[in-house]
Amino acid sequence: MADPKGFLTAGRELPQRRPVDVRIKSWTEVYEEFARPKVERQASRCMDCGIPFCHQGCPLGNLIPEWNDLVYRGDWHDAIERLHATNNFPEFTGRLCPAPCESACVLGINQDPVTIKRVEVEIIDRAWDEGWVRPRPPAVRTGKKVAVVGSGPAGLAAAQQLTRAGHDVTVYERADRVGGLLRYGIPEFKMEKRHLDRRVGQMRAEGTTFKTSVNVGVDITADELRERYDAVLLTGGATAWRDLPVPGRDLRGVHQAMEYLPPANKVQEGDFPASPIPATGKDVVVIGGGDTGADCVGTALRQGAASVTQLEIMPTPPRERPGHQPWPTYPMLFKMESAHEELRDLGGERLYAISTVEFLGDGDGNLRALKVVGVEGPETGFKPIPGTERELPAQLVTLAMGFLGPEREGLLDQLGVDLDQRGSVQRDADYATSVDKVFAAGDMGRGQSLIVWAIAEGRAAAHGVDKFLTGQTVLPYPIPPTARSLT
Repeated sequence: MADPKGFLTAGRELPQRRPVDVRIKSWTEVYEEFARPKVERQASRCMDCGIPFCHQGCPLGNLIPEWNDLVYRGDWHDAIERLHATNNFPEFTGRLCPAPCESACVLGINQDPVTIKRVEVEIIDRAWDEGWVRPRPPAVRTGKKVAVVGSGPAGLAAAQQLTRAGHDVTVYERADRVGGLLRYGIPEFKMEKRHLDRRVGQMRAEGTTFKTSVNVGVDITADELRERYDAVLLTGGATAWRDLPVPGRDLRGVHQAMEYLPPANKVQEGDFPASPIPATGKDVVVIGGGDTGADCVGTALRQGAASVTQLEIMPTPPRERPGHQPWPTYPMLFKMESAHEELRDLGGERLYAISTVEFLGDGDGNLRALKVVGVEGPETGFKPIPGTERELPAQLVTLAMGFLGPEREGLLDQLGVDLDQRGSVQRDADYATSVDKVFAAGDMGRGQSLIVWAIAEGRAAAHGVDKFLTGQTVLPYPIPPTARSLT
């Protein structure tokens, strides 16, 4: 146990965010440095529970009490070894995961939970700084060739595991750079892409091959892929976005979030001097109250929007855990992410229980406003409330309403894999699809989910692929594909 009295003597503390008026002028990450003694003090709050429910809350099964104890004792090198034992990319999850482990923390029953996520990211950041993260190429090559289609977190995790098992792994990515939504969906202020670049560099040094700007199913057919490789792993994500088919949808100025966010990231990569979909000087409305919506909010503010409003059709979430979402489940609470804080301080609004009825044009095909209405729900099916109709000025709208599943046109249609009732790729206990030597992992099989689930599924699918290729495997198999966490 880190410190038997740590949870009694130390309160929960997180690093400060840079002032709003400062951070919206740049795209760097929003948090200030967190002194090492403070990190060790936070680690001391871990109680090393007899039944560590944080393990259950984390889809990766991270050994949280162990590396908390090691950090408290100053043994940071062993801490990263324990962290890497279950998580290939803690620098990603430590920045982007909503931390279901903290919701399951036993201390959180009646106190503030341990800052698990913060300790995690501090461990890996120090490990990179100290040079403890090195390539781990396999000692023996199997001669087996594996294609991984998609370079998001599931694909990267699977590729690293399979490369280290000795297989020749090629990762295909249809975008011009590796990373999937990590690259072009997550804004720089949430995760600077240097973290992704150095991890990809490690993977290249281990022997993983990356081929970008290749749309599998178009540039290379499914049959060609199966002929060239001994196994194919599909990790293309759930990229079929949910639309809003109301009058005026075709007006100029209405964009999907994943049409709006990638160009902003390309500006940071140096590809564009400015985004071709700018928010500068415009009234911006973000439809969707989730993480992607928050990403759109923070991006629009940094682009110099005149105003930003975020809409959510669901009612305002509670600020404390409701009775029907008891510990250790993951509660749906009111969030104050960094972008929300910026929105609040800069005079923007977050509106709940609001539905968009129509996009209104200026007569020349350009968006000028939204017609919205208050709704009751969800029990009543989001029934409009008479007398609440109004217009919101807008010259730019981003639709951040989630995703419906994988894109079927092209690769999936060519393969003819079975789909489940939700339209996701169906897998067996080893992540194998209905098509011989084709596997699937991540959002493509699970549906839209968390980054921590993507990495967990990528690791688990690597187990199945390795067993298929060699008849046995020592790779970890953390979860079956039908498992559901407490989230």
